[in-house]
Amino acid sequence: MKKNLLTAIAVMVTALFAATTIAQASDIKLGGEFWTRYEMNEQTDFNADTGADDFVQSRIRLNADIDVNDSVSAFISMQSNRTWGGSVTGGVAGSNATPAGDGNGSFAVNNQDASVGINEAYFTIKNFATLPVDLKVGTQQVILDGWRLFGNTIWTMGQQTHDATTLIHKHDNMTAMYSWIIATEDGAPTGTNVDDKNDIESHLVWLNYKGLLGGNLSVYYNYLQDGCGSATNAACTGGADDIHTIGFRQAGQLYGIDYRGEYYHQWGDATATRAGGIGVGSGTAGADVDRDAYMFGVRVGKNFNNVTMKPGVTFWYDYYSGTSDSDARGNEWGSFNTLFDTGHKFLGLMDLFLGVGGNVAPGATNGSVGGTRGLGIQDYAIKTKLNPIPGWTLKAHYHWFYTAEGIGANPGASGGVGTDSNSLGNELDVILLHKLNANTLMNIGWSNYTSSEGLRTLSGGNFGSDSANWAYVQFQVNF
Repeated sequence: MKKNLLTAIAVMVTALFAATTIAQASDIKLGGEFWTRYEMNEQTDFNADTGADDFVQSRIRLNADIDVNDSVSAFISMQSNRTWGGSVTGGVAGSNATPAGDGNGSFAVNNQDASVGINEAYFTIKNFATLPVDLKVGTQQVILDGWRLFGNTIWTMGQQTHDATTLIHKHDNMTAMYSWIIATEDGAPTGTNVDDKNDIESHLVWLNYKGLLGGNLSVYYNYLQDGCGSATNAACTGGADDIHTIGFRQAGQLYGIDYRGEYYHQWGDATATRAGGIGVGSGTAGADVDRDAYMFGVRVGKNFNNVTMKPGVTFWYDYYSGTSDSDARGNEWGSFNTLFDTGHKFLGLMDLFLGVGGNVAPGATNGSVGGTRGLGIQDYAIKTKLNPIPGWTLKAHYHWFYTAEGIGANPGASGGVGTDSNSLGNELDVILLHKLNANTLMNIGWSNYTSSEGLRTLSGGNFGSDSANWAYVQFQVNF
C-alpha cells in the first residue's frame, strides 16, 4: 500500500514539473467569454394572432494565446454552443428519456452534452522562410474592413471561421494579404470524389493603405472557385458557379464628417437551374450562365461629442444589383453575391435578406437565408445614437427597403403576381447598450418590420399584412 502511494506521489510530482517546464518554455495567456442571449423571435411571422417563439442561447469560449518562441505563436479557441433546456425525445418529468440537441435538458437524468469543439486553431510563423511575410495556418476568422465581403457574422453563436492559409506582409502604412480558403472539401480522404468536382475554394487578395483622404483605402480581388456549384448536389455533372469579385472601399473622416464609399463588381461562369445554385427564370437547365453583378454603398455621418448626450446621425444607402426576367431569358445572372459577409450588420438586424444574392424568397428557411428572388435590394437608412447617461448608449436605425429590379415588371422572378410597388417594407431597430464594468456588456434590442405588398408578393403568399417583431436581451462577459 505504501509503495503504491509513493508511486502515485512520484507520478504527480513528475507531471507537475513537466507542466511547469512546458509553461516556462511558452508564454501562455488564457482568456475567454460567456455570451448569453434571450430572444423573443417573430422575425418572419407577419400573420396576426400567432405566438412568438422565445428561447435562450449561450456560448462559452476558452482561449489560449501561446508564444512558442520569438518567431512562432499559436491561438486555440474552444467553444460550446447550446440552447437552454435542449430538447428531449418524449421527455416528461421523471423520465429517463434520451435527450436530443445539446443533450442537457432538465428531464435528461444523464447530461450527455457533447457540444464542445474548436472555434479557431491556428499557428503563425513570423518572417516565414526569412521573407518579410507572416504565415498563418489553420482554422481562423477572416475579417476585413467593414465586413461587407468577409466577416464573422457577429450574431450567430458560433460565428464564422475558415480553414485557411494566409500570408500577410506589412510595410509602413501598407498591408498586403493573400488567403487560400478551403470552403468545402468533399470526398477526401475516402476517395469518393477523386476529381474534386464538389470542392469549393476561395482565393483572396487584399491590399490596404492607411492615411489616404483621412482614412484607409482597401482594394479587393476574390476568386470563389466552385467547379460544380454545390457540395450538396449528389448528381454533380461538372456545372460551375465561379465568382470573380473585384472592388475597393474607402472610409475615414474629413472635416469632422465620417464617410464610407465602396464598389464591387462580379463576373464568372455558372450553370442554370442547378441544385443549390443559380435559378435563372426561364433559362434552360444545364445552359451556361454569365454573371454580371455589382454592389455599391455610401455613408456619411457626424458625431457631436461636445454636445449634451453626444448625439450622432448617419445617412446610409446600399445598392445590390438584381436579375430581371430579360436577363434570365438571356442566361445572365445580375444578382450580387455578398460572399462571406457579416450579414447581420447590413440590411437590418432582423435578417430577412441574408441570402439576397440568390433566388430565394424573403425569410426563407426561417429567415436564415431569405432574399428577394434575385431582384436585388436597395437600403435607405438613417442611424442615430446618443448617450442619455454615462455608460449607456441608445441607438435607433430606420430602413426603407426596395428591390433593385421592378417586381411587377419581372413576374418570372417575383412569382407571377404583379404589383406596381418595389417597396419591401420598413424596419425599425432600437438598441440599448450598457457597459456594466470593464468586462461585462449588456445589449437590449427591439425591432419591428412593417410589411408591404411587394414583400408579400415575393414571399409567395407566406407573409400576411401584419408587422413582425423581435426582441432580445444579451450579456457578454469577457475574461
